[in-house]
Amino acid sequence: MEWPLIRLAVVDSTQAFLRRNPHLGFCAVLADRQTDGRGRQGNRWESAAGAGLWLSVALPGPVGLAPGLLLQRAMTMAAQVLDPDHRALGLKWPNDLVAWQEGRLVKLGGIIGEQVAGRLILGLGVNLTDAPKIPDRAIPPASLKSLGMECPPAVDLAASIFNFWNNLQENSQPLFHWPEPGTPLRWEEGQGTCLGWEPDGRLKVATAEGIRRLSAGDITGVSGHAPEGNPRSHLSRDPS
Repeated sequence: MEWPLIRLAVVDSTQAFLRRNPHLGFCAVLADRQTDGRGRQGNRWESAAGAGLWLSVALPGPVGLAPGLLLQRAMTMAAQVLDPDHRALGLKWPNDLVAWQEGRLVKLGGIIGEQVAGRLILGLGVNLTDAPKIPDRAIPPASLKSLGMECPPAVDLAASIFNFWNNLQENSQPLFHWPEPGTPLRWEEGQGTCLGWEPDGRLKVATAEGIRRLSAGDITGVSGHAPEGNPRSHLSRDPS
């Protein structure tokens, strides 16, 4: 089923716009610029005009999908549209869009989701031609352009992603997952070693107290660099 794609020159937030306008039903909203874009945990998302893809979509909520898995599938589908040849883009837990650039992990996009009045509202931000300068980030921002990748018009990307998201029950897999098994991790309440990604989207880790399955909160690795003996460059396939 095809639903409308609304394009705005400027808005505070595409996500807030859809929350304020439930009468629009199922649709997508694409903005050239956001003045108050938000990412996960309420973090501000830089959304300059012409620099990226700023998109929110209101959909019927799929039945039987864990929230974490739903967002991972949605971001994986977005990666397939942005990187159709599967050359560079992968997923950082829980659902960030990342790539390897000169042996270091970089972040290109993020996604949020919420259930509002019977609608699932997904919000996606991706740096296409430019990325904000944010110092001292373990995983710094990057853009498709900085990776040497093509940047089709945002409206074309939005239409394709909207179409993919109509089938979130499909089990899509990203090019690579980070962290991968064996990666040392630390998070708000502890530290451990990654054992893998669970089928429901949680992260399985080994800690001094035993096995834990993380379902919320960010994690940061000991570094955002490729492990020694396993070099990666941007546009390279993860060997795992």
